[in-house]
Amino acid sequence: MVGNVLILAGAPIGQVGDASPRLREALETAGVIAAEDTRRLRRLASDLGVTLTGRVVSYYDANEAARSKELLDELLQGVTVLVITDAGMPGVSDPGYRLTRLAVEAGVRVTALPGPSAVTTALAISGLPSDRFCFEGFPPRKQGERARRLESLAREERTMVFFEAPHRLHACLAAMAEAFGPDRPAAVCRELTKTYEEVRRGPLAELADWAAGEVRGEITLVVAGYAPEATEPDIGDLAAEVARREDAGVSRKQAIADVAKAAGVPKRDLYNRVHGIT
Repeated sequence: MVGNVLILAGAPIGQVGDASPRLREALETAGVIAAEDTRRLRRLASDLGVTLTGRVVSYYDANEAARSKELLDELLQGVTVLVITDAGMPGVSDPGYRLTRLAVEAGVRVTALPGPSAVTTALAISGLPSDRFCFEGFPPRKQGERARRLESLAREERTMVFFEAPHRLHACLAAMAEAFGPDRPAAVCRELTKTYEEVRRGPLAELADWAAGEVRGEITLVVAGYAPEATEPDIGDLAAEVARREDAGVSRKQAIADVAKAAGVPKRDLYNRVHGIT
């Protein structure tokens, strides 16, 4: 591939042997290589026995907007630009989308070198339905924002895939158990394709308890979608139970949380019913 083409290159997510011959060739011939981490790029090239002949520039979150304009100028001058991130496909929770959009708008050819993806790898080995799924990226870091985002997904029927940092995994799984119900099936996929690959499968509450200990490595979460065909507790009966607990001296907030958790229903649904919100 030469001249006036943007190449989005999928990088191995763990095993360097997953790199394709096309990736090797493109790394050797691209005029400019925009890398999320230039040190990791050079390490990958060394492991692959590839000599980088093009100019290497950094391309990461902090400089993506400005660097995309510079790279577009290179493309318009007939230079082949290859974008590569630390792992997986550019543009999927990694830099790449902005430059792709600019290139498309400018009429520049955009192509991809397919490679391993943590999203589809985790989905495939999770044991959860994979015929329909959605990728939700990283949940918000702040507790309130995360809770609201997850509540908005409580009725999502597709299998959901998330990324999460290991030090936030316990809090995230606990929030999911509260929003989706403690018995919602899920899988925690850790260090995919690497030496210490691990997949934990089970209900969200059980996984949250497990994650209370030390968990390390790259994490991908797969959560089953909402199953409307399943028999559900009557929300009116649950609201009545909240009222009974209030009469017994339990605060409304606590009663809603306890009843929702016991019934395996989203707390927001019960809250809305108790407060007459439609």
